[in-house]
Amino acid sequence: MLVYNIIQVILLSLLGLATLYIFIFSIAGLFYKEKAFVKADQYRKIAVLIPGYKEDEVIVEVAKSALQQKYPMGHFDVVVIADSFQADTLAELRKLPVRLIEVSFDKSTKSKALHKGMAALTSSYDIAVILDADNIMAADFLMKINAAFSAGAFAVQGHRTAKNQNTSWAVLDAASEEINNHIFRKGHRVLGLSSAIIGSGMAFQYDFFKTMIADVKAVGGFDKEIELKMLKEKYRISYQDDAMIYDEKVQKAEVFSNQRRRWLSAQLHYFRKDIIPALGHLVTKGNLDYFDKAIQFIQPPRVLLIGALLLLSTIFISGNYFLDNGLNYSTAWLIITMACITAILLSVPRSFYTKKTGLALISLPRGMLAMLKSLLKIKGANKTFIHTKHTSVPDRATLEKSLR
Repeated sequence: MLVYNIIQVILLSLLGLATLYIFIFSIAGLFYKEKAFVKADQYRKIAVLIPGYKEDEVIVEVAKSALQQKYPMGHFDVVVIADSFQADTLAELRKLPVRLIEVSFDKSTKSKALHKGMAALTSSYDIAVILDADNIMAADFLMKINAAFSAGAFAVQGHRTAKNQNTSWAVLDAASEEINNHIFRKGHRVLGLSSAIIGSGMAFQYDFFKTMIADVKAVGGFDKEIELKMLKEKYRISYQDDAMIYDEKVQKAEVFSNQRRRWLSAQLHYFRKDIIPALGHLVTKGNLDYFDKAIQFIQPPRVLLIGALLLLSTIFISGNYFLDNGLNYSTAWLIITMACITAILLSVPRSFYTKKTGLALISLPRGMLAMLKSLLKIKGANKTFIHTKHTSVPDRATLEKSLR
């Protein structure tokens, strides 16, 4: 009984702390209010950087869409950084009024492409906007980003949201994105901490980002390295909820698993690397932002957390009943499980409370297993470039209409 209760207490403590973390920020996210900006003081020169690796199916339409901004044409450039594109694709891109920079590496990474692409640019810019090769900006995205910089922002994460919900996996991925927006962006900003960045739909002071990206060595999770470098130096990352960026969500189980394996590996790598320095900065410099980010990287994925709680609470509550182990432990399991479910429900936008989402939940157990398999195979994944191929470029007007 003693060993049983020790194991139970350890699991309750670990899962309870993880639940408490997302519960606090999910509640905080309910109080998020978008800052109303006055008219921008100037039109800053913006470089819209689109690095892509073998993205021949989507890049031309993405580049065309990126040019259609409600922002003065002379004040932004669309820069396509093309790694291993086909000759026909390059020919189509040369017909467009974009800056095309061809790159090639023995081992391709997004950070290498950005560094080499920016090094090739000779024009002077104020803001660097980073997109993925499948991203579609809302027509007013650059206007919103420029306004945020006019209000004093140094780095801004836009609101990345799904541009497709055509499979159960895409629906679950889309919901996961919005849960993360609520907890790690809205909730964090309400409590005075920096927004998490995602790897695309983000903007930085140009010269700062150009200098910083030159030192980023990450193969996977380059955005994690950027976050840690910034927060360590006490730079604040803002969040702009109404600056919309549409992102393709995964449509198949194997893609879901590979993507999560890359993310989990990167998070574990940076947790190990930064937790001790982050603790030191918290104690000596009061840098809560940096410490919070390191702690955030060890948080279990929400789908695994809720899956573990549902399974373990069932096992231990049943065990406590048959062993006549009292109600305290079982009550604790119930409280933690309900708190986790509540945190998730509070973080999901109302638009997801539909029949389609209900049907997608049937795939949730498979999603939990996929996440578990990813967790068991993460060793070395952050040292290998794992490419997620994109195929969907719907019309932007259709995307914006779907969110009204």
